[in-house]
Amino acid sequence: MLMRPPGVYRAQRDTALLTEVLQRGDYAAGRHVLDVGTGTGALALAASRAGAASVTAVDLSMRSVAATWLNSRLHRAPVVVHRGDMFIPVGEQRFGLIIANPPYVPAETGVLPRYRIARCWDAGPDGRALLDRICVGAAERLTDEGAVLLVHSAICNVAHTIARLADAGLDGQVIERGRIPFGPVMRARAAMLEARGLVEPGQSVEELVVVVGARRAG
Repeated sequence: MLMRPPGVYRAQRDTALLTEVLQRGDYAAGRHVLDVGTGTGALALAASRAGAASVTAVDLSMRSVAATWLNSRLHRAPVVVHRGDMFIPVGEQRFGLIIANPPYVPAETGVLPRYRIARCWDAGPDGRALLDRICVGAAERLTDEGAVLLVHSAICNVAHTIARLADAGLDGQVIERGRIPFGPVMRARAAMLEARGLVEPGQSVEELVVVVGARRAG
């Protein structure tokens, strides 16, 4: 159970899918882990339980930072929590694993909300406002043997994620998929998404993907 103040993202199937991959693949064991956009700290706690050498969590939201700090204490997980934008709070520190479940739902505009609950899912017209930043920023903060694990909806263009990782010098591949019914936000935006060609007419199920990126050999 996780404490979740109003305005903080509730861990859902996307978080669960990434947690399953994290645990099954033994990605965190012995590594210094960074959770970007931590929300309630669900992924940070999962990494700690999976044997991480250390866990650092970052979020721009003060409420999310407070929630993660509290949840890590309640679960007795030694998570260091920072407030700030993406990778800025950790400076030049490098990590063996970076994990992220960023906002990825396409929105009406490219203006990202700062103080409304929509900041938990709004990600610009194509849903990639945060994803692309993570692909680039993660590559700059991974150790030589490090990896990044991302989860997002397939409507955000999986091939684009692989390409952005490649541009940053990382080999990317989809390692897990899952299908879920549209939630309230996706249902409310179905007409907009259909008009943009991001979903099929009448579509009511989306595919979630977990992508891993690691440094190219040589």
